[in-house]
Amino acid sequence: MPSYGECQSADIAASPQACFDALTDFESLPQWQGAVRDVRVLERDEAGRGTIVEYEVDVRFKTVRYRLRQVYDEPRRLASEYLGGDFRDFCGEWRFEPAGKDGTHAELDLRIDPGLFVPGFLRRAISDAVMRRALRDLQACVEA
Repeated sequence: MPSYGECQSADIAASPQACFDALTDFESLPQWQGAVRDVRVLERDEAGRGTIVEYEVDVRFKTVRYRLRQVYDEPRRLASEYLGGDFRDFCGEWRFEPAGKDGTHAELDLRIDPGLFVPGFLRRAISDAVMRRALRDLQACVEA
């Protein structure tokens, strides 16, 4: 089965640390990430950071659930390894690079294998829900 990938980016008027902190405050994600319906931290490391996190995301035509292992390189990178859920495979990472005086160039890079053929219009809906909205929502959260 084919896998689908995409990388999108945005320039954000906040520091890489502010972006990283917002994304790793998992319990608050449903409050500001429009597509995220629920998040549960299943395991934490010694520092209290979520290491295994379960997500419920509305991708417009259905709600998907999946579990990810979070891999930290604070504040420049937050990567995810797929542990199970509604996809055959799902991995991705957020990358943050300083830009300008107090800004950040943020990138979201995802690879998704839904386990079946997905027509173009559905891939675009998933991409919109998971990526464009996620970048836009992060920007609104940290610039507020």
